[in-house]
Amino acid sequence: MSISNEFKALSVHLLTATGAVFAMLSMLAAVEAKWDLMFLWLVVAFAVDGIDGPLARRYHVKHYAAQFDGVLLDLIIDYLTYVFIPAFALFKSGLLPGWTGWFAIIIITFSSAMYFADTRMKTKDNSFSGFPGCWNMAIIVFFALQPNFWIIVALVAALSVAMFLPLRFIHPVRTERWRLISLPMALAWTFFAGWAAWVEFHPESWAHWGLVVTSLYLLLVGIVQQIIPEGR
Repeated sequence: MSISNEFKALSVHLLTATGAVFAMLSMLAAVEAKWDLMFLWLVVAFAVDGIDGPLARRYHVKHYAAQFDGVLLDLIIDYLTYVFIPAFALFKSGLLPGWTGWFAIIIITFSSAMYFADTRMKTKDNSFSGFPGCWNMAIIVFFALQPNFWIIVALVAALSVAMFLPLRFIHPVRTERWRLISLPMALAWTFFAGWAAWVEFHPESWAHWGLVVTSLYLLLVGIVQQIIPEGR
């Protein structure tokens, strides 16, 4: 007996919705300052977010499960796992003393809310226009390297401004240009992030450097593509 197209499409929505469960598990860990466990749940949510999009397109969820808005569902969960929970962790971690913690949590949540509602966030090549609010990726690097708090403040400010600049940031799955490199880099980032959290951000873990290299690639490759014309 074959599985109906409607059931397959609905199953994709149900998979996406598990991200809300992982967000709650992550938040519960964050409240208890179990940062390694918090980031492990966020990495799981990140992995789900990476596969549900291709599945949604493959099983035509807009046609066979149109009663649910997959884009809205995805945005709600992304705001929790990419922005809200990582910002809370940064604030409570002690990495930012005094007013700097308040500065970071306010600017991250406010600018990200505006960006997620911006109808111009996607470019024609399925990249993002402006930094796409992937604070989970930035903040896990902060936890791993624990740089001086002024460096964190400067990066938070720069990335918040970059959300609204005409800079391109790739979607590692949907941006076709250089996808043969970008997709393995995203998979490697997921592995290194999970490993860094698994070893409780041990300062001598080699996973930290893999996390830095893959993060820099994913952060900058879209801008490099803007500089280098297509076909070169």
